[in-house]
Amino acid sequence: MSPQSPPGVEFDADDPVIRSLMAGASATWVRPDLDPAKVALRDIAEDPGVGDGSAIGVDPDIMDRAAERFDRFAPWFAETFPETASAHGIIESPLIPAAETQADLTNRLGAELPGRLWLKRDDALPISGSIKARGGFHEVLEYAEEVAASHGLNPNEPATYNSDAFRGLAATHRIVVGSTGNLGLSIGILSAALGFAASVHMSADARQWKKDLLRSHGVDVLEHAGDFVTAVSAGRASAEGAPRTHFVDDEDSRSLFAGYSVAALRLKDQLEAAEVSVDANHPLVVYLPCGIGGGPGGVAYGLKRVFGDDVHCIFVEPSEAPAMFLGVRTGLHSAIAVQDIGLSGATAADGLAVARPSRFIGPVISPLISGFATVTDQVIKAGVGVLHQTEGLDVEPSATAGLTVPWRTSGHLGEGVRSRNATHLVWVTGGAMVPAVDRDRYVAEGLDLLPTINDEI
Repeated sequence: MSPQSPPGVEFDADDPVIRSLMAGASATWVRPDLDPAKVALRDIAEDPGVGDGSAIGVDPDIMDRAAERFDRFAPWFAETFPETASAHGIIESPLIPAAETQADLTNRLGAELPGRLWLKRDDALPISGSIKARGGFHEVLEYAEEVAASHGLNPNEPATYNSDAFRGLAATHRIVVGSTGNLGLSIGILSAALGFAASVHMSADARQWKKDLLRSHGVDVLEHAGDFVTAVSAGRASAEGAPRTHFVDDEDSRSLFAGYSVAALRLKDQLEAAEVSVDANHPLVVYLPCGIGGGPGGVAYGLKRVFGDDVHCIFVEPSEAPAMFLGVRTGLHSAIAVQDIGLSGATAADGLAVARPSRFIGPVISPLISGFATVTDQVIKAGVGVLHQTEGLDVEPSATAGLTVPWRTSGHLGEGVRSRNATHLVWVTGGAMVPAVDRDRYVAEGLDLLPTINDEI
């Protein structure tokens, strides 16, 4: 064991990538030698007889079943949330070209980005305004179907969920989750709309406005002095053994994962509508902000299922909280925390403030991840200013984590990604629900920090 490793945690502290992480600066790790997607997906399939028999297990049909569930509930969403009616109850975000942002960052960074930059605007997802709506909504809907079916109601009929019979049942059931904010918003808002009681355990770094918004929906919010793991542990403990209680486990949920994966099916349709090709000669590179790993892990899984080897997924984390990066690089996954290498885990990107990665996502999804990057808080905050100036978008800081990373990683992912045929897609993960006063503060701070981007490469 390296003398710099803490007791009980063994890793190579002389690894230059680990040393970069330990320094708390911007770090990059690109993995061009991944197994083909077909092989990796086979090895993580649910069938224990596949591959070497060590697969942790992801049902190959999990994404399609989740997509069907969202489709079944679309009429209910259209009726219950009028803002979704124009999309016929489909919960989806825009895909937009970002030529102005690309030109601005090319100038600031002093380097050309081959190909075109696009933004996937999960900040604009209806109802709860973040990527967490994908997974959070799905798990609540799946539980609602279980409750309906177990009491003799038709789970496949949208009208069931606005009936007095179902709402009377839902009121006797509770949904519990631990969250830094956005997952709690998604779970709490939708649970309340269906008539469930809901409890959200929130960590100290969660924004006060998120707590206030949940309480305005009748959700019980319990605050904890510790970090994300503390909140999740408290939520799990409160739900354990409680009757008619469902715990949404952000560290180990297949249902959340399934909901996130549906994004890939929707993105495929959007790219086709925009006449953007994705194939061996037109690679797609997707930059995903990462906290505990559930959201980007589910999206990455879906992308690999849809696009195979023609897509490259880059996970991006704050330099003080590179939980997934550290777990995959060391091979320790959830057995190591960022504090074990001297980092604080604290970041202005509150949705990414996670010290220890998901025990499910790391081992299962790491064979699908083409690279990792960390970004300092200053650059993350400055990204808010960039999007405000170039696209007129105002988002929360965690949403911008991937914005500058294409300029750092594109030269290391193969000849196709270095060509002008490449599509670089930055996933913008949240912001629509941010109160005006907070949004204005984020923008002002971001504009002040714009010069810090110049040193990013």
